[in-house]
Amino acid sequence: MRKLLIANRGEIAVRIARAAREQGIATVAVYSEADAGAEHVKSADEAVLVGPPPASASYLNTENLLRAITDSGADAVHPGYGFLSENAEFAEAVIDAGVVWVGPSPSAIREMGDKVAARKSAQAAGVPTVPGSDGAVADADEVRTVIDRIGFPVAIKAAAGGGGRGIRIVEAAADLPAAISTAQAEARAAFGSDAVYLERFVPRARHIEVQVFGDGERAVHLGLRDCSVQRRRQKIIEEAGELRLPDSAAQGMCNSAVALTAAVNYRGAGTVEYLYDEVRGEYYFIEMNTRIQVEHPVTEMVYGQDLVGEQLRVAAGQPLSFTQEELRPRGHAIEVRINAENAAMGFLPSPGTIERLDLPGGPFVRVDSGITSGSAVAPYYDSMLAKVIVWGIDRPTALARLLRALGELRVEGVVTTAEFVESVLRTPEFGAGDFHTTWLEPWMAERAAAEGHAHV
Repeated sequence: MRKLLIANRGEIAVRIARAAREQGIATVAVYSEADAGAEHVKSADEAVLVGPPPASASYLNTENLLRAITDSGADAVHPGYGFLSENAEFAEAVIDAGVVWVGPSPSAIREMGDKVAARKSAQAAGVPTVPGSDGAVADADEVRTVIDRIGFPVAIKAAAGGGGRGIRIVEAAADLPAAISTAQAEARAAFGSDAVYLERFVPRARHIEVQVFGDGERAVHLGLRDCSVQRRRQKIIEEAGELRLPDSAAQGMCNSAVALTAAVNYRGAGTVEYLYDEVRGEYYFIEMNTRIQVEHPVTEMVYGQDLVGEQLRVAAGQPLSFTQEELRPRGHAIEVRINAENAAMGFLPSPGTIERLDLPGGPFVRVDSGITSGSAVAPYYDSMLAKVIVWGIDRPTALARLLRALGELRVEGVVTTAEFVESVLRTPEFGAGDFHTTWLEPWMAERAAAEGHAHV
């Protein structure tokens, strides 16, 4: 692997370029016309224009990306997260061009990317799944049969879904027809398939994920992350370390995640996601993400491993550089996402130009960003500007350090979610670790009512 094309933008593209540089690999950035002056372009050794501003015409344009690979002479491609990172057809096209794909095989992407197929694979590997339909539901009779078995509330989910889209929660039979129709329409628009399946909805659940890694021969885990603080099923805060889970559940999730990873002969970094039912004390597989995650830095901080660097080594044909026994966690890490959004205006996107940027520093503080002073924040892409990640010897130390770090952060020119995130971190519930996937929005509604404005 001599030259790596990074098929992404923003902070993850900068992150990948750094890992490649440490291994002596030259890098190629791709950019849209809106990103000509972006930081990820400056961070690479060379850059190739791949289209106009809309992502569909640039970062999602397979033909243009393949041409960029050929024109640049790149012999490897890292897709990052989002965009085409879990697109099996793009992975196949890269491999067919004789170029190294930094990720799992197209067959693993397909198998895990289809939520129904992934559920069946998990069941075959002995991984507990949420009670629900065995596959996509075909008609109203099948829906009624499933609900008779699992009861209400029920979640209707897109079979090809992800990112919290294509999901509807139904509390009563009268609401089912409309909810299924809406979920199918959203799934069709977002993923090109209107197939949906049913799962029991767990009202008080924690979203726990296991970082896994495989080299096609061995599979290991790098512990758990808690991603339960969510707004509209989008993660806001992630943690690794002290997660308030029974040892039996924590070990069960890790072991079953490794079993699933091994069962599909997985190569590279992946994440197996679970719901932990606090009432029943049970955990259920929900999906596997076949890419590096936004929240991977908290795992890196706790385990002292460079996951992106390991992706590059495994893709180049090397075995895993660590064994399960060598992976020992230490301390606690927390990550918050800083987005260019106005929380007081219903999280309205806030494009513009970064007029001033002061990033926090100090011991055990890390900032992954794709911006500098003068950077343009375009309205065409995800609004995340940066991630602030801290490590502490324990959770209270990490939380205190994170609050200190956020106090040092200054962003002028666009509105960000930094103040909102800090207010969440200061709640008694977060301090005590007493939260779940449906905790944040009721808290936001109560806060809005107390401040005399509408909650959006």
